[in-house]
Amino acid sequence: MLIANRVRNMPPHFFSSLVKKVDAAKAAGLDIINLGRGNPDQPTPAHIIKALQQAAERPDTHGYSPFDGIPELRNAISAFYKREYDVDVDPNTEVAVLGGSKIGLVEVPLAMMDEGELLLLPDPGYPDYLSGVSLANITYETMPLLKENGFMPDFDALSEDVKQRAKIMYLNYPNNPTSAVATVPFFEEAVSFAKENDIFILHDMAYGGIGFDGEKPVSFMQAEGAKDIGIEMYTLSKTYNMAGWRVAFAVGNRQMIEAINKLQHHLFISIFPAVQHAAIAALTEDQACVRELTALYETRRNILIAECKRIGWEVEAPKASFFAWLTVPPGYTSETFADILLQQAGVVVAPGHGFGTHGEGYVRVGLLASEERIAEAVRRIEKLGIFSVSEA
Repeated sequence: MLIANRVRNMPPHFFSSLVKKVDAAKAAGLDIINLGRGNPDQPTPAHIIKALQQAAERPDTHGYSPFDGIPELRNAISAFYKREYDVDVDPNTEVAVLGGSKIGLVEVPLAMMDEGELLLLPDPGYPDYLSGVSLANITYETMPLLKENGFMPDFDALSEDVKQRAKIMYLNYPNNPTSAVATVPFFEEAVSFAKENDIFILHDMAYGGIGFDGEKPVSFMQAEGAKDIGIEMYTLSKTYNMAGWRVAFAVGNRQMIEAINKLQHHLFISIFPAVQHAAIAALTEDQACVRELTALYETRRNILIAECKRIGWEVEAPKASFFAWLTVPPGYTSETFADILLQQAGVVVAPGHGFGTHGEGYVRVGLLASEERIAEAVRRIEKLGIFSVSEA
């Protein structure tokens, strides 16, 4: 069987290996509470489903989409950014429609980088960033995200050699896996750094619709000069529970958008028009579903944090996203701790080392189970005797 080197050399997929462990535990008869996944557990809102149904019944949606997506969707994306962030986006030149943001994240190195060029990635970070590195045959350096820096990269810590060679930098806030949030001043610092060093920025805003304690995550596009050097990718998967629908978009720098669109012209003919009409409904109609979903995740977060502290597991409450980034107790690695929770408690968490070297010492816990199951998961962990209230 012939396999191209670009596929043969791709890194093992972290989440597929985690799924295998979970499947093995289920096959052994364990009742599993899966807090390790990133797949929303709630259904897509009814008005979005209705929009899909109505659009699918129209014969004009059954053909190929325009290459750059239907104009109505691009206009809706522009209106969304104006309404949510007071940012003007040209729907004709500053929008790329994507079949999910994961596709866009992998496409950017293919569209904008030549072999051997350097990409800057956060560590810890979304593991699939490395897929684009492998497929484009480029190199990469990581930017440590440390607790003492609020899980923000320290641009001054990068070597002069890395600054000179880097062509693109990925940022991601609210952050996966740390759940850290960024500010407009931080993004403005990133813009200044990028301009000084001739680096383009891709900001991955997958969790931009989910903020807690009354705080709304900010957009990279709100930073002065952001469009000069960067784009932002936004997916409907998390904000609107549309993970399986595979619809997202990028906005910002015209050259970067043009490069993405040109590559996509050769790979796809956009996405099913009826799905695009459903996306329009999501972006432009009543946003009560977003507020309700955020409130649900905040309730789950509060239960998780309160229960962890009750058993002596001192953790910090996430400010955004549907993840919590929890410290591993002394004497364990992130993987050994995650394995014990799975094998002895039937609780799945994602070990931090799978997100990068600086993810060691943490596990990622998803708020993607009911309040009752989250509380039960912590009670199961309590019975292992790893934590004690007296040590808290």
